[in-house]
Amino acid sequence: MNNKLTHLDAKGQAKMVDVSNKSHTKREARAMAVINMLPETLTMIGEGTHKKGDVMATARIAGIMAAKKTAELIPMCHPLMLTSVKVELTANHQNNSIEIIAICKLVGQTGVEMEALTAAATAALTLYDMCKAVDKGMIINQVQLLEKKGGKSGHWLRVENLE
Repeated sequence: MNNKLTHLDAKGQAKMVDVSNKSHTKREARAMAVINMLPETLTMIGEGTHKKGDVMATARIAGIMAAKKTAELIPMCHPLMLTSVKVELTANHQNNSIEIIAICKLVGQTGVEMEALTAAATAALTLYDMCKAVDKGMIINQVQLLEKKGGKSGHWLRVENLE
């Protein structure tokens, strides 16, 4: 494992990593976020009775848009030509939560981990924003990378979820 921070130069100053000599490869990343809420809030979302409309569809679109704008939000991220962004939201009634999985793909010179993480987190934030009037106590947690494929470092898979 390389423990060197790549976004710092020899003087410790922040820099954007030069990827110009890297090969173009297929790259994919999968990230998640979870938002916990009151059972009534989850029921309202699931039944589509929220006065703001289809909360899940709005969160999905927000996640996709966020992945495409990651380089504008995270200072040292490269602007990427994403070939696919999927944001899946699943209600978990046992835990009174919505689980969000974001998958980003491209063929390029740098990975898409930050895009997947940004998509998952933004989808969760959108759910919070749309439902805060009825449930200010919602908690966003477990924002984490689950898997990445491609590039020099190859395939990485989270062995266990952080909790």
